[in-house]
Amino acid sequence: MENKILHIVSFDVPYPANYGGAIDVFYKIKALHSLGVQIHLHTFEYGRGKQDELNKICKSVTYYKRKKDKIFFFNNLPFIVVSRKSEELLKNISADEHPILFEGLHCCYYLDHPSISKKIRLVRSHNIEHDYYSGLAGSEQNFFKRRYFSNEAKKLKQFESILSKANHVLAISPKDTSELSGRYKNVQYIPAFHANDKVYTQSGKGSYALYHGNLSIGENNTAAIYLVNKIFNELPDIQLIIAGNDPSNELIELTKGKRNIELKKNISTDEINRLIQNAQINILPTFQPTGLKLKLLSALYNGRHCIVNRPMVENTGLESLCHVTENEKQMQEKIKELMSVYFEQKDIQARAQLLDSLFSNNESAKKLIGLI
Repeated sequence: MENKILHIVSFDVPYPANYGGAIDVFYKIKALHSLGVQIHLHTFEYGRGKQDELNKICKSVTYYKRKKDKIFFFNNLPFIVVSRKSEELLKNISADEHPILFEGLHCCYYLDHPSISKKIRLVRSHNIEHDYYSGLAGSEQNFFKRRYFSNEAKKLKQFESILSKANHVLAISPKDTSELSGRYKNVQYIPAFHANDKVYTQSGKGSYALYHGNLSIGENNTAAIYLVNKIFNELPDIQLIIAGNDPSNELIELTKGKRNIELKKNISTDEINRLIQNAQINILPTFQPTGLKLKLLSALYNGRHCIVNRPMVENTGLESLCHVTENEKQMQEKIKELMSVYFEQKDIQARAQLLDSLFSNNESAKKLIGLI
């Protein structure tokens, strides 16, 4: 494996690994590096800055400016794709014969370019992107943003056919694998890469329920508001902590003065991990059943009881580790029940066994290496 060399084109600087896409990219690079693969990372930078940590696990790191010209909104290609067009990138990935892994449809502007047509080309599918953007449109309150997401979804649906030009499409969940396999013949399932090397769940009992996520993302903001309005307003004696970056003004106002609800905004990853580990319940509803939510893995590797709705967990293989609820009443009843239930050592052992069999970064990296 020591002589394997791979170009990776990332949609964003993958460090710090503090949101879903960045987590998958960073820990994928880390796992490949540990197996001797030399990584030439090409990453678009638009606010996260250059990161010395990446130099420790990559042979080289090249940064490209993402061009967010407003004229791109009127392009036939999706904005997330055309804004990552770079002739310098094309020149660099064309300079040798090494395989290329494109992270997401975002990075696929050059996927079918003649200058790389003889190279092994892989695409990591992080979501069924047009479904993801349709979901963002559905949960967005701002008219102009909603229209952008809706238009982007249409363009992404059309652009997705470029995946047929890749040698391998690496789907992130069994559900996405099934859907993409219905359209393309080159789909492989490679589970999400993540930060967890083992289960750190503590036995015993906590005193609060936790929802965590990047609150600047519409679907997470919607889920948090749902928990306040529909679930914990009816459970005044049970504490809910909501933790994450950049909550909406609506969520901030909604949680003010709520005796049993606390909003912790813009706290560190370490603080969020402590909250996950010490909570009695990690509660994770979603209304956008796309990809695999890495916050679910984080809750299972580090937290105690996990309550979800069906869209969060369906077809992930993780159903048996979660308490799956179908409606608000079921969710409320399950919260009341589990707040007094100790998390036992046998539960931790069962969780560790299943997670290790399904989500080993090392095994996933070996599978990926076999494709290049």
